[in-house]
Amino acid sequence: MRGTVVTSEQGITVGAWETQLRKGVAEIAVLAVIAREETYGYRIVEVLREFEGLALSESTVYPVLTRLANDGLLAVRTEASPAGPRRRYYSLTSSGQRRLYDLQESWQKVSGSLATLFKGVAR
Repeated sequence: MRGTVVTSEQGITVGAWETQLRKGVAEIAVLAVIAREETYGYRIVEVLREFEGLALSESTVYPVLTRLANDGLLAVRTEASPAGPRRRYYSLTSSGQRRLYDLQESWQKVSGSLATLFKGVAR
């Protein structure tokens, strides 16, 4: 059903709903990528494109990185790039690791509850 746009009675499309959902999970997705290894912004965008439903644009990822760094959840270092301008590399601080853990717990509760609700629902 990927790419399908269905309009509900309220005029909300599935595509628009998916866009809002991705924006809502942007923080946890970005933190999860950085938790795997220190990385830079565009690489985060590339990694998220590998996961269906998690493709986020640079215009979404970079503001999230700035906010997380300003909130003390990310450590940032700058290094020369093999091509182009200097790169900013991000890693989780201990506060960032705690935030990711808390978000994971919350996500697992919500997704588990939805999975339970979906049981027995006709498709």
